[in-house]
Amino acid sequence: MAVTVLIMMLWGIPEDAPRAMRTGHLTGQDISLPTANPTAVNPSGPLSSRLTSQRWEKSVRIVVNSVVFRSSGQNLTTTGTYVEMASRLTEAALLGLAVLAVRGRVKR
Repeated sequence: MAVTVLIMMLWGIPEDAPRAMRTGHLTGQDISLPTANPTAVNPSGPLSSRLTSQRWEKSVRIVVNSVVFRSSGQNLTTTGTYVEMASRLTEAALLGLAVLAVRGRVKR
C-alpha cells in the first residue's frame, strides 16, 4: 500500500483539483445548468514538488478507499486510474493472505 500511495502522489493525482463547470440558459422562468467535469491534467514539474502533505493525505484516502471499499470516485489521471484498478486486485489479495498467515500462527 505504501508503494501505491507513493505512485499516486507522484503520478496519479491531477495537478489541480478539477472544478465542475456550469453553464446556464435563462428562458423566461426556466433555468438550465448542465454540469461537466473537466479532464484531469497530469502533474508537471519536478517530482520533489509533488511530495506534499496535502497530496499524501489525498493519496492515502484514495488507496484505502480502493482497497477496503470500492472506487474512490476521485478524478484521477490515466496512470492513477490504472494504479487504482491494480491496487484493488493485488492489495486485497495480499491483505487476505496476511490474515490467513496470522490465523495459521495463532492456530498453532
